[in-house]
Amino acid sequence: MPSRTFSGPVDTVPPSSTSFVSSVATMKTLSFSSEVYVEIFVGCVVFILASSWRKIRNMVHWSPFVQSFKKKYPWVQLAGHQGNFKAGEYGTILKKYCPKEQTALSSLMSDVLRPYIPEYKGIVERNSEKYVQMQDLLGEFDNPSVMDCKMGTRTYLEEELMKAREKPKLRKDMYQKMIEIDPNAPTEEEKNRQAIIKPRYMQWREYVSSSATLGFRIEGVKKGDGHSSRDFKTTKTRDQISESFNFFVDGGAEVQARYIRRLKAIRATLEASPFFSNHEVIGSSLLFVHDRTGKACVWMIDFGKTTPLPDSFTNDHRTPWVEGNHEDGYLYGLDQMIQVWTELETTKPAS
Repeated sequence: MPSRTFSGPVDTVPPSSTSFVSSVATMKTLSFSSEVYVEIFVGCVVFILASSWRKIRNMVHWSPFVQSFKKKYPWVQLAGHQGNFKAGEYGTILKKYCPKEQTALSSLMSDVLRPYIPEYKGIVERNSEKYVQMQDLLGEFDNPSVMDCKMGTRTYLEEELMKAREKPKLRKDMYQKMIEIDPNAPTEEEKNRQAIIKPRYMQWREYVSSSATLGFRIEGVKKGDGHSSRDFKTTKTRDQISESFNFFVDGGAEVQARYIRRLKAIRATLEASPFFSNHEVIGSSLLFVHDRTGKACVWMIDFGKTTPLPDSFTNDHRTPWVEGNHEDGYLYGLDQMIQVWTELETTKPAS
């Protein structure tokens, strides 16, 4: 087959069967056959095997892992876990070490999903505590607006359900969270105990929000104008979601269009990803970020409950979950989300 040549600087990315970046420190000439396609993003040359690329080439828009080392970037965290994050150096953030998340991020660096994941930069220690170091996704945005959407129809692992049955642990804190949203939600037995088990709370949260019906839910919004809200626990219907999306983008049709393109690219890449087909992806979120310049992007985040499937299992992420099939509804939720964004008629929210 004929060879093609490209000259340019590249960074280092772990090799894999589907995506790799040649590791050189300076300008270097690279040759590759016509069976390999190339995309370039800010200092990196990414090679993707033709079999994977054909499926996604019309949609994928690689986003740059742009890093500047002249300032410490701002970052926010919407969905709780206060204390789990620290500001890092050189355009990074530090997240408390979680073995499952570290393993997932490391593996994803050599998967076709890499452009949609925070760049993993290894493990560091601070005050004798381990942290996962990763790219600060907000670093290249000017006073960004941020939205966290938790994906999937299920937010608990099957193993959590089994453990709760074997050794049920009553949680008074989750009971309090439940009655704060709906005082009538607990059963009489739960009211007498004033406590519930974790899977009961998580299943209830899925049905009181849009998780069970639409396969995703809004966890929180922080807008560039300072407005911040996590009051989406009962945001459930398409109309409510659509109104929340419109509020988030301030009626901006250009930002909406960029989000839709990015979501379609993520969906196409997920369908081609070996990692995604072989993992149960629970409790993961899509992080939406845009600013007043019109720059907008979406990333996949939070992999603390991402678990390899048992041998001989694969997930299509759309089949309804029944216990034992390990389906998570991630792609079902992404389908519904894209539809809501696409059908949204943006209007400037009333002040």
